Amino acid sequence: MPEFLGIDTSNYTTSTAIYISEENRIVQQKRLLPVKEGALGLRQSDAVFHHTVQLPEMIELLAQERAEGKFAAVSASARPRNIAGSYMPCFLCGESLARSYAALEQIPLYTTSHQVGHILAALYSADCLELVNEPFIAFHVSGGTTDCLLCESDGEEVLKISEIATSLDLNAGQAVDRAGLMLGLKFPCGAELEKLAVRADRHFKVKPALKNGNCCLSGVENKCAKMLESGEKPENIAAYCLDLIGETILKMTEYAVEKYGRLPLVFAGGVMSDRLIRDMITAKFGRAHFAEPRYSCDNAAGIAIYGYLKHRQR
Repeated sequence: MPEFLGIDTSNYTTSTAIYISEENRIVQQKRLLPVKEGALGLRQSDAVFHHTVQLPEMIELLAQERAEGKFAAVSASARPRNIAGSYMPCFLCGESLARSYAALEQIPLYTTSHQVGHILAALYSADCLELVNEPFIAFHVSGGTTDCLLCESDGEEVLKISEIATSLDLNAGQAVDRAGLMLGLKFPCGAELEKLAVRADRHFKVKPALKNGNCCLSGVENKCAKMLESGEKPENIAAYCLDLIGETILKMTEYAVEKYGRLPLVFAGGVMSDRLIRDMITAKFGRAHFAEPRYSCDNAAGIAIYGYLKHRQR
């Protein structure tokens, strides 16, 4: 049966995946890049080194879970987003391996963006992959992006993505990690910050800062620092941080819906695995499509599916 190999080497995770098309099933192996305690992520040179070490290990583990035979195609994330000038050296690791493998096996190679991979992984996880054939609004919310996007069917790139709104300064995932490290949590801090927030006994009024749908989140870090200095409980600081991010995404969603109408809503990226934020969105907009946590954080599942969809266009 046709199988499609996907590789994603982001600044956080080494990821490999196989999409078994006839079963609509994903097999994946991934590992976070090691980050020193107290650090906010990695330098690109360090990320490239760790991917070089981890990528063969992930491929070896993945090979143990597949049947013998030849892949129909291999795909890789080659850039953060499908826009001019979007580049990060860490993506060269996965792209180089995919290119070499495709040449040796004489199979097609497809490359796309890390962002497209996130959106396709969310669609797969939410069992709505058919949305690639119609317009929808997607959010990609992580350490590197806080993007509200119009996604449309495209015969060449699978998805044509146009930016509706974004962050003008700090990204949501950065705000989460900075607040988390301030509270003594381990990077990446999202899951632990959520655990703290659910134990909050006090919530504060939050006021998102938006301009033409674009958000500003740089004030979150300073506000959390002031709360900590004044003796506020860590649980309440965590709740404030997530409440503000959640309300910000709500306002950005309202802006997009007002501009483009009530299109299907899809939420991808590590920050969107937070159930508190998810509950805020569903309470306001009802049915929306969210990725499960394992498909919200960086993964190669959507990249493997991209290869399948591109191959199907041939």
